[in-house]
Amino acid sequence: MADEEVELNDEQKKEIAKWFLLNAPAGEIQFVAKDVKKILNDDELYHEAASEAFPQYNKSHMVCIEMPGLLGDVILTPFNELEENEFLDPRTAQVAIIDNIKQVCTEVRPALDEELPSAYVEEFRGSIEAEIARYVGEMYPKGVYSIYCVNGKDADGPEFDFELVVVISATRHSPQNFCNGSWRSTWNIEFKNDFQTIEIRGKMQVVAHYFEEGNVQLDTKHECNDSTIMQSPEDCAVAVANIIRHHEAEYSASLETSYSNLPDTTFKDLRRKLPVTRTLFPWHNASQFSLTRDIAKELGAGK
Repeated sequence: MADEEVELNDEQKKEIAKWFLLNAPAGEIQFVAKDVKKILNDDELYHEAASEAFPQYNKSHMVCIEMPGLLGDVILTPFNELEENEFLDPRTAQVAIIDNIKQVCTEVRPALDEELPSAYVEEFRGSIEAEIARYVGEMYPKGVYSIYCVNGKDADGPEFDFELVVVISATRHSPQNFCNGSWRSTWNIEFKNDFQTIEIRGKMQVVAHYFEEGNVQLDTKHECNDSTIMQSPEDCAVAVANIIRHHEAEYSASLETSYSNLPDTTFKDLRRKLPVTRTLFPWHNASQFSLTRDIAKELGAGK
């Protein structure tokens, strides 16, 4: 008996739509959204799905959005989200109000004093930002970065602990050439004054999508830990930047080594080996084989 057709309710349709939106490759959510909207054929249901999916997608992909008035760009991350649709840019001390679905900045307001770190923390944050700016300029010509205080922003002296996060995002969108990709890294930097140490935890992710006559995606992640000693803000910044540079270069080199070995290892293991005759299977004339004739006979084909 044939399977009965299952009718999905609106909640199930919304969850499926959200899944497709959240799993859109880097830089392609707007393209996916157009197809999802067309398939749903329900503007209200699409808006519900998009309203839940786009904010998550934008933050997980560290989408960079231009602020009006030549203020520069703001990166959307979980670390600088103040309220729904409001994101702090510590470099300019501005808060960007974002339309997540359209991925545009609709308004900018000055950050409140309580939304910014203390002068003591800002000295470290600003020094690290200057070093990261030099590093990103050298390594990621089209990359963006920002440094946020996520814990202890009211610390006002060396007896207090606090935590900064460095985020680096670099994208290359080339849909006309059927490929898109991005590099994203986050570095949690904990200043532990009791032990006079700085603990560093890094997470790096590379994603790529190639879709010319196919659909090939890469999603690889790597985590690492390191530490250094407490010093002046300027010396701390140099030490932190050097650690980030070292680990990111090491991970990038490991990826290149893996890719250079793909043709001789992975691809050979994946592809189906040729038969011992060393000839290709003649798919255009498969009816000459007895197995095909037997199947056709069982199905009653050709009568």
